[in-house]
Amino acid sequence: MNINKIGITGNIGSGKSIVCKIFSHLGIETFNSDEETKKLYFIPEIKEKIIDYFKDEIYLKDDSLNKRLLSYHIFKNPKALQFIEGLLYPELNKSFDKWCEKQKSKYVLFESAILFEKQFDSQFNKIIFISAPEEVRIQRTMLRDHCDEENVRLRMRLQWDEETKAEKSDYVIHNDGYTMLIPQIIEVHRAITETIDNYESC
Repeated sequence: MNINKIGITGNIGSGKSIVCKIFSHLGIETFNSDEETKKLYFIPEIKEKIIDYFKDEIYLKDDSLNKRLLSYHIFKNPKALQFIEGLLYPELNKSFDKWCEKQKSKYVLFESAILFEKQFDSQFNKIIFISAPEEVRIQRTMLRDHCDEENVRLRMRLQWDEETKAEKSDYVIHNDGYTMLIPQIIEVHRAITETIDNYESC
């Protein structure tokens, strides 16, 4: 069965995780691309290629990933970033496809903060964007990651602005702390399900 694949994205601190949890209560599972990508670093063939490329202690003695050193290389050298993305993203797509084969619902969610930045959006039937005001996102991220505002803003600069992402998305869910979240999610779920049903009946 070809399952319908829905991308779900939002900038840092937008609250993607809580939205995905609510979708799970509606029977819709989420593939967390960030968590799944972290696992890929420990596949033997990938690990070997990373060690060979960097010639550095990217993996510590306890076999954990030296995230700080890897980040240093990636931010310093664009070619290093291209190497990592070229190595990991094809494997991530394979993992997602295998995961989809096990799902039974009408559609699944693929969660990624960089869905548009890395041109992943073309792979999905529809895109959901989670929107929240900048100051709200900053406060949420500072609280979650125990970091300062400067750190959050540095990470924000790597992401497209909200307006552009909202325009390119099929559905926008507002998670500003005031607008009721659950009714919006139920409405998006209804709209997606109805679209799928209409397509399947043709």
